[in-house]
Amino acid sequence: MSLNTLSRWLPFLNWPRPELALLKGEFWAGMTVGLMLVPQGVAYAALAGMPLVTGIYASLVPALVAVLFSASTRLGVGPTALTSLLIGASLTGLAEPGSAQWVAMAAWMAILSGLLQLVMGLARFGWLLNLVTSPVLSGFTQAAALLILSSQLGALTGLRSDLGALWTTPSLGHFDLTAAAFGLGSLVLLIVARRLRPGFPAAIVVLGAAGAVSWALGYAEADGAVVGALPAGLPSFYWPGALPWSSFSALVMPVLVVTLVSFLETASSAKVDSQRSGERWNENQDLIGQGLAKISSGLCGSFATSASFSRSAINLYAGARSGWATVFAIALVLVVLLWLTPALYHVPQSVLAAVVVTAVTSLIKPGSFVRLWRISRIEAVISGVTFGLTLATAPRMYWGVLVGLLMNLSHFLYQRLHPRIIEVGLHPDGSLRDRHLWQLPALAPHLLALRMDAELDFASSSALERRVMDHLGLHPDVVHVCLLAQPINRIDVTGVETFANLVSTLRARTGTLHLSGLKLPVEQVLRRAGVLEPGPGLAMYRTDAEALLALQQLPGPAHNASDGVADSQKARAD
Repeated sequence: MSLNTLSRWLPFLNWPRPELALLKGEFWAGMTVGLMLVPQGVAYAALAGMPLVTGIYASLVPALVAVLFSASTRLGVGPTALTSLLIGASLTGLAEPGSAQWVAMAAWMAILSGLLQLVMGLARFGWLLNLVTSPVLSGFTQAAALLILSSQLGALTGLRSDLGALWTTPSLGHFDLTAAAFGLGSLVLLIVARRLRPGFPAAIVVLGAAGAVSWALGYAEADGAVVGALPAGLPSFYWPGALPWSSFSALVMPVLVVTLVSFLETASSAKVDSQRSGERWNENQDLIGQGLAKISSGLCGSFATSASFSRSAINLYAGARSGWATVFAIALVLVVLLWLTPALYHVPQSVLAAVVVTAVTSLIKPGSFVRLWRISRIEAVISGVTFGLTLATAPRMYWGVLVGLLMNLSHFLYQRLHPRIIEVGLHPDGSLRDRHLWQLPALAPHLLALRMDAELDFASSSALERRVMDHLGLHPDVVHVCLLAQPINRIDVTGVETFANLVSTLRARTGTLHLSGLKLPVEQVLRRAGVLEPGPGLAMYRTDAEALLALQQLPGPAHNASDGVADSQKARAD
């Protein structure tokens, strides 16, 4: 096996050699990300309903596996808010949060999602990501962000009871005021730090300060909600055991959505990384790397991971140049896991909620709906429906993505089935434009000149045939049809049959089908089908100018377009 082939499957072989100057910069970038990774990992584990230490597990082995086998080496892989919310919402009602059954089902979600991504990467199916458009993803992401915020409000404000009891009997007695002070105070500090110093690891500083204050006040001894004891040491191998068929079938849809959404998170970060590096994004290799990371996370007893856009951006902002920065970040997580987990004991859980809220507020962008409405109202409606259904169907919020995806594919199919077909005329400036829009005369008597801006395949061929036949039926004097074929770059069997039908119809009317600017790939298919044989009823021209000269010689009344089109050699496609 050649070195190039080996490095394609093992991307870490392409890393730069570890020189002192390089490692110095990578060290500080890794420390910056690592100091964010620990508090976010613990906070996102709570969001997923998992034991808090599994958030650190998900920041260790999966991050190492991802950076070794992914093409994008500067991504901040680990727990993310969106993926954690999907896991917690999907398992709601199937098990008790934090229980052994819950952990087993979350691990299975990570393993199955990882296997699916791994197979997609090996089969080079990364192109499937193009099926999910930006409007669908934007609608789902913003709805999910609102759900995350609502899920954290109780912990953030120290609410001891449910909202129903608070609404019935409003009282400060429903709140733990100390927890509220910790949570809201941390939230303010984190937001201010993000605005003033975006690259500063404020989360770990706020977490440490809150833990120290909590310890000094004896908050844990007063039955305050704190992180509590976390087991130290490396994660051990975990096998979730067999699932009953009912539980397995309940995970099918969540696994598909977690696979899709988590890799779209990866795509958003990887595209920024590839633009910075000036290299093409290898989505298939990243599918392999992310799939292996998820599998390793499940086998550590943790939950599905993804690439965090915020941590990836900070990694780039801090000057990371390779995967060595991630290795240093992982080393910091390892140190915390081995020796520093007792330091997290006194951290109030309301501070973890503040970390989550700060992370997801950047996902809420109401202005994107207004901007989308200005660009495309149909896609704005698709985004709005995705947004509304995601909120309405929570906790089974994957229906929002699926319906949005179905609407988007339906819109795409409708456009393919209704291609833009215009009758052209010669504009005074010498270009060929929509004859009816610009109120232009016909190119020649007894002629229908059309341009179809689409491929001639099973989706569009019936529209072309219908347009020609309807016109011929309404205008019995028309015996010539000119197809400006330059926009047509592909044809399939259905398109060949449609083409043959048009030729036969015009021959029966003793007319001619004129073809202008036929591209070579299309011409080759038509010649293999035997429908371009020389004979009456078919005329071919290499350019539109050549076709115009021939069409204006057709018998009939004199053609007078305008004074500005005397030289038809200057005609050009619109």
